[in-house]
Amino acid sequence: MSAKPVRVLVVDDSALMRKLIPQILATDNSIEVVGTAIDGNFGLKKIEELKPQVVTLDLEMPGMGGLDMLKEIMRRHRVPVIVVSSHSTSGATVTLKALSLGAFDFVAKPTDVSSRMQEVGRDLISKIKAAAQSRGIQIRPESEFPTPAIREKNKAAAAKQPTRIVAIGISTGGPQSLQFMLSHLPADFPGSIVVVQHMPEGFTEMFARRLDECCALNVKEAQSGDLLLAGRVLICPGNRHLKIKHMPLGDVTILSDDPLVNGHRPSADVLFKSVAEEFGQRAIGVLMTGMGEDGAHGLGLIKAAGGLTIAQGEQSCVVFGMPKAAIERGYAMRVVELDAMSSTLQAQCGRGGAASGRAVGGH
Repeated sequence: MSAKPVRVLVVDDSALMRKLIPQILATDNSIEVVGTAIDGNFGLKKIEELKPQVVTLDLEMPGMGGLDMLKEIMRRHRVPVIVVSSHSTSGATVTLKALSLGAFDFVAKPTDVSSRMQEVGRDLISKIKAAAQSRGIQIRPESEFPTPAIREKNKAAAAKQPTRIVAIGISTGGPQSLQFMLSHLPADFPGSIVVVQHMPEGFTEMFARRLDECCALNVKEAQSGDLLLAGRVLICPGNRHLKIKHMPLGDVTILSDDPLVNGHRPSADVLFKSVAEEFGQRAIGVLMTGMGEDGAHGLGLIKAAGGLTIAQGEQSCVVFGMPKAAIERGYAMRVVELDAMSSTLQAQCGRGGAASGRAVGGH
C-alpha cells in the first residue's frame, strides 16, 4: 500500500510563485499541495483549516510578513517550514534569521526563474520529503547559548599553529547546530576548524559573519590562501569546493570550481579527502546533521589515514542522513550528540587528548 502524499501549503505573495511552486511539486506524486496563501494571516488560517505537514514560506510579504508568520507557526503548530528566499544580501540576512527562529531549511529563488526553476524545484521536493519525516528543529532557549561577552577576539594567539585540524561536514539543521557547538568553544581552542555547510553562494559570507558575532572563535568565509590557525573557523563559500594544502609556511585553504560531488559544491567528501591526505593522524572528521550521504566516504578516508572520525548522534540531528550513512559503513569511530560535541573536540584538540562520546570500534 502506498504512503499518503505529503500535504504542503504554499505561502507566497507572488502570484507567479503561487502558480509555479505547486506546478513543480505536482511533478512528484508523493507530494500534494493542499492550498496556497497570499500572506501570513491567510497562511495561519489555512494551517488551521488544511492541516498541512510542511509549509513553504516566502519571507518578504505585505501584511503579516514571513518572519512573524514563522514565529506563530513555531509557537502554535510546530509544522516544518521551508523558506523560499530571494537571492540577495537582505534575503540572506532574513533567511538566516528564519533558520535561527526554527525554519527547517531554505531554497533560494533563482534570479532567472525560467531556466533555473526546475533545479530549485528538485531541491525543494527533496527538502519537503525530508521535512515531513524529520523530528523538526529543536529551538533551544537563549539560556543554553553562552552569552558572547563584549570581548576582543583572541588576536594574540591568532598566529598559533593548531594542534589538530577539525573538518566538519553539515547540511540541513546546520546553522543552528553549528552556532550551538561553536558558541561553547573557548577563545583559546587549540584546534583549527574548517566547515563545509551545504548552502548556496551569497549566503555563506553572511552565515560566517553571524557565527563570528556569537562565538569566541574567529569565524570567516574561506578564501584561497587562508591559513589554518588555532582558534580560527573557516566556512567554505557556497558553490566552491574547499581543499587543504600543507605548505612549508603553514597549512592553507584552496578553493576550486571542480564539478559537483554527490550533487554538491561544496562537498564534504572533497574537504575530508584532502584533510585525510594532508594531515593523517592530526585530522578529525565530523559529520553532522544533514540529508544525503555527502561526507560518508571522506570520513572513511580520514579513519583509514589514522585520524579520528565522529558522527553526530541521531537524537540531536534534524535529519540523520549524513551521519547515518557514515555510521552504517563503519566509518564513524565515535557517535556524539550535539550537547557533547564541543567538549569532545576540546578534549581531542587540547593537550589532554582524553575523549568523550560513545566509541564505535576503531581506536
